[in-house]
Amino acid sequence: MNNLYYVLGAGVLAMVYAFWKTSWINNQDEGSDRMKQIGASIADGAMAFLKAEYRVLAIFVVIVACLLAYAASSQGDSWLVSISFLSGAIASALAGYLGMRVATKANNRTTNAAQSSLAIALNVAFTGGSVMGLSVVGLGVLGVTGLYVIYDHLELFSDPQKLIQTITGFSLGASSIALFARVGGGIYTKAADVGADLVGKVEAGIPEDHPLNPATIADNVGDNVGDVAGMGADLFESYVGAIIGSMVLGWAIFGELAYVTLPLYIAGAGIIVSIIGTFMVSVKEGGSPQKALNIGEFGSSGIMVAAMYLLINNFLPAEIIKDGITYTAMGVFGATVIGLIAGLGIGLITEHYTGTGTKPVKSVVDQSITGSATNIIAGLGVGMQSTFIPVIIIAVAIVFAHQSAGLYGIAMAALGMLANTGIQLAVDAYGPISDNAGGIAEMAGLPSEVRERTDKLDAVGNTTAAIGKGFAIGSAALTTLALFAAFSEIIKSKLGESPFIINISEPIVMAALFIGAMLPFLFSSLAMGAVGRAAMAMIEEVRRQFRDIPELKAALEVLGKGDESSWSDEDRSTYEAGLMKADHEKCIEISTQSAIKEMLLPGLLAVVTPILIGLLGNLVNMGPQALGGLLAGVTVSGVAMAIFQSNAGGAWDNAKKMIEEGTEINGQSYGKGSDVHKAAVVGDTVGDPFKDTSGPSLNILIKLMSVVSLVIAPFLF
Repeated sequence: MNNLYYVLGAGVLAMVYAFWKTSWINNQDEGSDRMKQIGASIADGAMAFLKAEYRVLAIFVVIVACLLAYAASSQGDSWLVSISFLSGAIASALAGYLGMRVATKANNRTTNAAQSSLAIALNVAFTGGSVMGLSVVGLGVLGVTGLYVIYDHLELFSDPQKLIQTITGFSLGASSIALFARVGGGIYTKAADVGADLVGKVEAGIPEDHPLNPATIADNVGDNVGDVAGMGADLFESYVGAIIGSMVLGWAIFGELAYVTLPLYIAGAGIIVSIIGTFMVSVKEGGSPQKALNIGEFGSSGIMVAAMYLLINNFLPAEIIKDGITYTAMGVFGATVIGLIAGLGIGLITEHYTGTGTKPVKSVVDQSITGSATNIIAGLGVGMQSTFIPVIIIAVAIVFAHQSAGLYGIAMAALGMLANTGIQLAVDAYGPISDNAGGIAEMAGLPSEVRERTDKLDAVGNTTAAIGKGFAIGSAALTTLALFAAFSEIIKSKLGESPFIINISEPIVMAALFIGAMLPFLFSSLAMGAVGRAAMAMIEEVRRQFRDIPELKAALEVLGKGDESSWSDEDRSTYEAGLMKADHEKCIEISTQSAIKEMLLPGLLAVVTPILIGLLGNLVNMGPQALGGLLAGVTVSGVAMAIFQSNAGGAWDNAKKMIEEGTEINGQSYGKGSDVHKAAVVGDTVGDPFKDTSGPSLNILIKLMSVVSLVIAPFLF
């Protein structure tokens, strides 16, 4: 047990690294007064939203914690599951907070760095992302390992199974916060983005992120609350879910502490490897940011394989027989590597379907020439097609991981996929920082070459974000299966049956299976409907300001005259007056209120449904079986839907960016302001809630429902 202090030390190291890099970012030049002002407005808006969101979530967390404590005590179990739940919720919220704080500091500093070179700008943006990545893994390792050490040291549990089951509350807390953070952040950012794009770019014909657009600041705030805080909470719960799922199955299958603590050691090693990986990311002027980020990610993956080999062969016996099945250390290692390879494979396939210049994205660009309808059809087709290979990869990974080490192998494959989450999330979180940097460059009126550099970083960021979502979705499938297996083991221990069988020919099971398959569609509908309603309010507000504020209306007319060099002194004065009249705070308020209001129903759906199905199933003495059918349906349907939506949105987004950079279709060049560009903007607008709201939220939905089922399993009798 004393050796676990090394794991805790790795968690502390991650936090020290995060604070060190935060200090480095704080010391970078913020740029001009105008850039400082814009950066401060974005930071204030982001923190205002986060405070409002956390106030609502605090009430939810306290209520659930009390219910968990009561339910556990009434069943003779430990009320400490509520403490674990609170710890997970707090750690998840803190990870999002720390990541967003540094992201809102790094954005204008990235803009300023882009005035010098692409290489320096990449370094600042990636450093900001690395703070997010290391904060997530640091808090995850400290939370899970800390609870395990404390509960064991205080000798609160005579049975290790009870101890581990109590820790599952940590995963439930993390998943609960993650879902609300993802949905709420997604609603916020897409409401602002849609309003800014449709009224600003399409109707008014002004450039993206233009300071005359009242929704511009809200749009940039949304990048932080959705793709930094939301993504951070998302991968935090994936990370701790994979660790805890492996721990539960380690004891349930083997009854040996080595199999329980191994995931903690692998997570600790992953922190060290991720830190090493951050030092591999660098680019020379004129070089490829994508290549630099890939070197860091793939290089760290190679080191992680070696680290897992050493740990597994050191901690596990070469061979052990349980229930007539032979398990080997090399089998466990093989399963873990399979998970890591599967994650990288899904990431590469995602890059193919969403990356700038790839054949699928080019097909969306080409079909934009005939209007927005064909652009949308093309994007839907790309998204649907993109599910094929990732699902095959997941299926193959499940089969081979199970062949290597049984159900424990599947859990370890999920952990292997997320072992170097620190560097994966650093690469992902770099994207919204770069996006913000481009917006600040536009609003501050910096030279065009600055925006070109930030756009280059942003285009890569769209791809890295899509890859990060691919990792999250892939890990969700494996983690959910591991949690499902853990759920089955708990039910088996209660029933005394071996194995616990879920028979789909039973009407109650089949009914639950259908309900589970339907839930991702209902969830997506609720999330996208929320975005639509919030976007409508934003569109009306932007239109109102353009119509009813004389100074703003006059400034738009000046902007329509063309290049600034042709303006008179009077025109320039009119334009400057308009800049001061755009009411950004009103748009921030609309997005904040809409997101907080609309996030509750989709979030509660994931928590309440497993409880209801379990209770209804108990009426016919089939609560566990019904709940198993529900989980099977939501997992299969949810994974496919998540891949489709995320990749379709990513393809639409980068198709728009290809046109904005200038592209040739049938021998004719098209760029910003063309009808082809307008069609691509509409497609990108449709794709925004796909890739940033409902799509990434689905992987949290399926894991949260599995975690809820795992926590309530002892009460289904």
